[in-house]
Amino acid sequence: MSVYAIGFDIGGTKCAVILGEFVGSDDIRIVAKKRFATKEAASPEACLLSMCGLAEELLNENGVGKSSVCGIGISCGGPLDPARGIIQSPPNLPGWDDIPAVEIVSAKTGLPAKLENDANACALAEWKFGAGRGFSDMIFLTFGTGLGAGIIAGGRLLAGRSGMAGECGHIRLAADGPVGYGKAGSFEGFCSGGGIAQLGQMYAKDAMAKGKSVAWCPSPDKLDEVNAKVIGDAAENGDEDAKAVYALSGKRLGEGLSVLIDILNPERIVIGSIFARSGDLLRPAMEEVIARETLPQSAAVCKVVPAELGEAIGDIASLAIAKDTFVQ
Repeated sequence: MSVYAIGFDIGGTKCAVILGEFVGSDDIRIVAKKRFATKEAASPEACLLSMCGLAEELLNENGVGKSSVCGIGISCGGPLDPARGIIQSPPNLPGWDDIPAVEIVSAKTGLPAKLENDANACALAEWKFGAGRGFSDMIFLTFGTGLGAGIIAGGRLLAGRSGMAGECGHIRLAADGPVGYGKAGSFEGFCSGGGIAQLGQMYAKDAMAKGKSVAWCPSPDKLDEVNAKVIGDAAENGDEDAKAVYALSGKRLGEGLSVLIDILNPERIVIGSIFARSGDLLRPAMEEVIARETLPQSAAVCKVVPAELGEAIGDIASLAIAKDTFVQ
């Protein structure tokens, strides 16, 4: 008999409800999906109830009975309390203050539910169905708008006492630098879309102050238009200034990864988004630092690879929560 799961992906812009089918022990099929703009809901409670209603529609439309559904995985940005199933005021969800998501969803659907931080959920997705499949010690880094992370150690997701394990974006790598996670010089500050944009702006301002021109930022009034994609596109086209920005981010990525490799001794580090798209710009400097800074025994067993799930990772992440929690 097929085993199904329902995923709730809660975001500041949109919410999605996904019906998935587990195929064997290591594959998944997205059966159907419905979504809506988060702002359409009058309240957090109304949003969750709308998602429950869409879940019922998906089951009915696809002829799936609740007896075939293992449970519901809820993926949401933090902070949150996974143990109690409570969403605790995420910055991208104003008004979502101490919302008992699991209690609301379980009561409405009659199905067990589990809440998890979205970065941890993505770690589960890449571990169960992507680039981390088959490895019991793995780290996943988002490297997107910010630097979220999830840690799989000894075949289980590390949560920590307050559900905050894996927040490596907050690690300080330098006394000063681009701001990420509320801290100048942080891992997230150097290794995220926002951080690379700040690095590019700093580089361009310094060049202009010395009377040099930067092709991807020709004048001070264009600084606000500089972002990771603009710099990445220029670097891919051979611009040396843009390459230098990515090389600096790659160097700091190597420093951050060296700390993680020495402490956690993983077999795989899986990195998404910008690294998956522009790894060739980041990898040389990253690997140089890892070779110099990391314990040889730990570096020898660890491979840094791009994420595999691409744009589907958000959908699969919520389903992976259900699999990890409710399927033995």
